[in-house]
Amino acid sequence: MPGRKVFRLILIKPSHYDDDGYVIQWVRSSIPSNTLAALYGLALDAASRQVLGPDVEIQLDAHDETNTRIRPKRLAELIRSSSGGGMVALVGVQSNQYPRAMDLARQLRAEGVQVCIGGFHVSGCLAMLPSVPPDLQEALELGVTLYAGELEGRMDGLLQDAYRREMKPLYNYMKDMPDLGGSPVPFLPAEVIRRRTGSKTSFDAGRGCPFQCSFCTIINVQGRKSRFRSPDDVEHLVRVNAAQGVQNFFISDDNFARNKTWEPILDRLIHLREAEGFTIRLIIQVDTLSHKVPGLIQKAGRAGVNRVFIGLENINPESLVGAQKRQNKIEEYRAMLDAWHSVGALTLAGYILGFPADTPESILRDIGIIQRELPIDLLEFFILTPLPGSQDHRALYDRGVAMDSDMNRYDLAHVTTDHQKMSRQEWQGIYHKAWDAYYTPGHVETLIRQGKAWGFPPRHMMGKLLAFHACARIEQVHPLEGGLFRLKYRLDRRPSMPREGWVKFYARYLWDIVRKHARFLVFVWPYLRALYRVQMGRSKAGMFPVEPILPEAGTPPVLHGKTRLAVGHG
Repeated sequence: MPGRKVFRLILIKPSHYDDDGYVIQWVRSSIPSNTLAALYGLALDAASRQVLGPDVEIQLDAHDETNTRIRPKRLAELIRSSSGGGMVALVGVQSNQYPRAMDLARQLRAEGVQVCIGGFHVSGCLAMLPSVPPDLQEALELGVTLYAGELEGRMDGLLQDAYRREMKPLYNYMKDMPDLGGSPVPFLPAEVIRRRTGSKTSFDAGRGCPFQCSFCTIINVQGRKSRFRSPDDVEHLVRVNAAQGVQNFFISDDNFARNKTWEPILDRLIHLREAEGFTIRLIIQVDTLSHKVPGLIQKAGRAGVNRVFIGLENINPESLVGAQKRQNKIEEYRAMLDAWHSVGALTLAGYILGFPADTPESILRDIGIIQRELPIDLLEFFILTPLPGSQDHRALYDRGVAMDSDMNRYDLAHVTTDHQKMSRQEWQGIYHKAWDAYYTPGHVETLIRQGKAWGFPPRHMMGKLLAFHACARIEQVHPLEGGLFRLKYRLDRRPSMPREGWVKFYARYLWDIVRKHARFLVFVWPYLRALYRVQMGRSKAGMFPVEPILPEAGTPPVLHGKTRLAVGHG
């Protein structure tokens, strides 16, 4: 329509800085952002309903900084050239991403741009702390709007405030969680999705969690009362994505097995696959008792689940009880893993290092037990971190225990507080050592062989194992933050660190690329040997000797006092 004004809404999911101060960014990143998709879907719906009036067009842009360089001055010029103004929303900001989000916000505010920051850090701090912490107060003083809570049912009001340039300093809806049923569904344009490996997108079929894990922020940010999308909503979002050639989804529910609508949702997806020929592929997250839910695993396999992330967390019962992770039953692990393998799903498990009972020796011992006794495919390690928004963080805050003040380090891969039995250096060291302890040549061959037995192609299994191990040890980045070919930009270094000159920066960047690729060639060799032996049907006996990790003196061969699991696959 001639003469219509244009309001520009720019959504950005920020990345965070590596140890050298450069934004972690890739040609293609790995994990999709559900918040980016959810907010784009809400904004797209608002634009279609002309919530700013019939004479105002809302134009949307979505950027994931893990695969897209953000240039604040260009964004500011884009908004200034829009006849109806605009706003930049930094969305889904986790604690480790907050410093980067603030650095972008400072540049945008200097250009006179309206900025809003929302996500787990803002929501978690306001939900759990007795007062506004200094880093949030700094944002308010800068004129940045903070948004705590969820935007379903509230996007119209936020856009109208931004259009009038009357945004409030703080929107706090932490005590008023919206229903999800019938809400606009998560959506991103195909050109944004295809900047990720596997062209994956994301949606949440539900939010909230009934459990009480002390290290988790979900229960305090999304609530302990679960809320769900309807099967109609899920079918709709699958169809609109399939229409643009996207059928690979990560369902971001913290625990899909506890979604009360899991069965009608899976039934709907099964119909799409089996009756209409959709080639849906799904990644889901479940707890360790998911195999006890009648029919869940069988229907998940038929619905297209080919990857499942399991919250293993630890195998020490003392640690699990201390973290209020009472739902984990270690004697059930093997049955659960075998059940998922029976439907062709690759299993990924998260393992947390640094519970009070942990020591470097006990961690290595437990990794050895997992190798021998549990058929987990991919194991990824995390450092127990007092994330703002968790009960652990609030407890340390109340006791005045020292915690790292740099939020950039709260990425679950850096030590941020003290431990009862390990120095910070020992704790950080065992985190790095854990990757090598699990992904030994001998165990890699075992995992490839196991995968072949339950139907996973050996070459693909080798690639998955290699990608996880190499990302952690060569790139020094957690696999969940990994991607395809690391990018660095000289001008995008953290402001608190000195900007390098052209010659120094590019010489170091080029050397870094060469060094990493050379190291990768050495790194991949034992993986290729393991793959070759499995494909040739050769025994691994004596080929890759693995130093046994023995129990402590006087400890019987049991799994931390529980009945020993079945004979191991190792």
